[in-house]
Amino acid sequence: MAIPIIESWQSYFEHMDEGLGSSYERIILNRKLNEIAETYGIKSVLETPCFGFTGISGINSISMAQNGMRVTILDHHRHRLEKIKRMWEMTDTEVEALFHENYSQLPFEDDSFDMSWNFSALWFVKSLEDFLKELDRITKKVIFLCVPNRSGLGFISQRLLTKQQNKTYCYDNIKPKKIIPILKKLAWEQVESDYIDCPPWPDIGMSKEDFLKKFGLGSVVGEKKDSFSILDFYSGKDPEFVNKMLAYSWFEQKAPGLVKLFWAHHRYYLFIKKK
Repeated sequence: MAIPIIESWQSYFEHMDEGLGSSYERIILNRKLNEIAETYGIKSVLETPCFGFTGISGINSISMAQNGMRVTILDHHRHRLEKIKRMWEMTDTEVEALFHENYSQLPFEDDSFDMSWNFSALWFVKSLEDFLKELDRITKKVIFLCVPNRSGLGFISQRLLTKQQNKTYCYDNIKPKKIIPILKKLAWEQVESDYIDCPPWPDIGMSKEDFLKKFGLGSVVGEKKDSFSILDFYSGKDPEFVNKMLAYSWFEQKAPGLVKLFWAHHRYYLFIKKK
């Protein structure tokens, strides 16, 4: 889904099944996060906001924590934060999970983290400029921001279908033309930008297994619809989870940029602090 799941986010904490689409997305994102961490020597990470998209909230930084980084996540919803804490405990992974309502004044000292980031979560920041100024203040090395691909077919179609719900969050916050100038003014250099999460299915609000079968591609996922939860991988129950998801990455690896412009689900922007 290209549009935040406002009402049904709690259901994912109950059944834990994120489906094929979100499971693939998690693995591709994990690879990028750990690549950034290795390249820039990241030891401490802040993820905030940590909500704003489909699937289980607050788990995108688990991979970095399991690779030895100190992770802090911050959320504006107390009940969701308690669920996030319990979910991290299920994977036996340490995190500092904090409640804070005001993203314009983050409760951290200057230069508290090597890296600050979020994934499709800028919707609920009331003042994008104030929030990015705070990230500038508390971050030493890297700011990594992922936003929905606004030219993607899935994003366009879902936005048209959810006009009333659109009023509950700010679309301007995910526009690169809003984000990039602010960070450049704050002396951050954009060193990389690309599409990410570009599997062989569109960003649609239906089961990816059902979509592929409608087009005669059922063999891609098999006849049996499996339950998918990356928590099984994080907790060590399914060590082959990564390989199963990467089996679908052939399209992401080979698709030309023009195809990704209309098909990729997200786009990322990587900034480093100018010396």
